[in-house]
Amino acid sequence: MFQDRKEAGLKLAEKLTQYSVEKDVIVIALPRGGVVIGAEIAQKICAPLDIIITHKIGFPGEPEFAIGAIAENGRLELNERIVERYNIPQSYLDEEINRQKAEIERRIITYRGGGKLPSVKDKTIILVDDGVATGFTMIAAIKALNEEGIKKLVVAIPLSPKDTFAKLKTLSDEIICLETPEFFLAIGNFYYDFEQVTDDEVKELMQNVELKRKAPDNKTFH
Repeated sequence: MFQDRKEAGLKLAEKLTQYSVEKDVIVIALPRGGVVIGAEIAQKICAPLDIIITHKIGFPGEPEFAIGAIAENGRLELNERIVERYNIPQSYLDEEINRQKAEIERRIITYRGGGKLPSVKDKTIILVDDGVATGFTMIAAIKALNEEGIKKLVVAIPLSPKDTFAKLKTLSDEIICLETPEFFLAIGNFYYDFEQVTDDEVKELMQNVELKRKAPDNKTFH
């Protein structure tokens, strides 16, 4: 159990200290909860913090059960096996995809003022979230980042089911996961405090990391 996302971020940061001496490292978080984790890591290793926005595609009538995800650059991941098994109509998928694209656009405006994903070409990316379940939002982010020509991908997460961990391991250069519980129902079950993170909190965390990074007395930031 983690007390909260901050504690999980601090524990992950301790596993990533070797990246404090590397150049061209960027911590990229999946909002919203992942930004709390990312802020702790970015401050620990003195690296910039940014975000990549992905949104899950929910099962009909069960929006919390992900059958896929879409990233802000349009990269779509779908569980074709589930789609075929339950005969999910294309009309539902189209409607759900368009709805999630609208939410992604809202978040791009909210968090970045409408700006695009920052340049990550030839960078080492530490991709973080507050945990994964099916892993679809993380996979969509990984594939979206790979399309941008990154140099190295490190996935850093507090917890994951064993099967999702195995899948993410094949898609990353390195993966750091603190816990892979035998029985996994929901990410929030492994936190004492799993309050929803607000848009304002995301913006504040990103601004605080950037202010510290640019502080004149902080010479160690990349």
